[in-house]
Amino acid sequence: MPDAKIIAVTNQKGGVGKTTTAINLGAALAMKGNKVLIVDLDPQGNASTGLGIEPQDRESTTYDLLLEESPLESVVLQTEIENLWIAPATTDLSSADIELVANEKRSHLLHDSLRAPTAERLGLDYILIDCPPSLNLLTVNALVAAHSVLIPLQSEFFALEGLSQLMLTIREVREAANPKLRIEGVVLTMHDMRNNLAQQVEADARDTLGELVFKTVVPRNVRVSEAPSFAMPVISYDPNSKGSQAYISLAQELMAKAG
Repeated sequence: MPDAKIIAVTNQKGGVGKTTTAINLGAALAMKGNKVLIVDLDPQGNASTGLGIEPQDRESTTYDLLLEESPLESVVLQTEIENLWIAPATTDLSSADIELVANEKRSHLLHDSLRAPTAERLGLDYILIDCPPSLNLLTVNALVAAHSVLIPLQSEFFALEGLSQLMLTIREVREAANPKLRIEGVVLTMHDMRNNLAQQVEADARDTLGELVFKTVVPRNVRVSEAPSFAMPVISYDPNSKGSQAYISLAQELMAKAG
């Protein structure tokens, strides 16, 4: 069986729908019969909360995975959704950046955890890493561990400007540690079709980045915003909403690329 495909979901800009994309893309891939793990690498732990994992149930977390070198199996929790697991995070992770600095293997810890023989026993098809909204050592760990990068891009002014720094970081990681790292694609999020600016951002993104931009566009949708407060992905909360349909379409597009 081929190894799990590891995708870092990242953008150093906050509020672009990164965690929402990790949760809902993961749920959509799981719904299609794939075994999916979401690695919550954001100290805010929003992916964990959004999938119904209560803070008191997060006994082992991604902090233990990185700093204590706990095996992946001991950290992973089953979510309410069939075929979807999560390696949860707590605020402990916020100190990881400082603690990692002294570690010689600091950039490769997540890489080693996800590729250990114990990780292979989980039989995963996809691992989605939900990165923090900054280009820190946690994000570098994700980029070193990943096969590819998925970049959520909010359809707003200055959206493309923030990409240049991320692209520079990706290039540096390629040169220093992960030469095979590629860009899986850019997904436009929170897109309002009635808004001329959003349409202009989409046109600019497609002109600039071409085939890297997914055909699927995630609309601004109240159901997507509501779902986390019910601790579930939008696909469970309202399967027929436009947001759900967009993430199912994104999952199909991603699987077709891999196929």
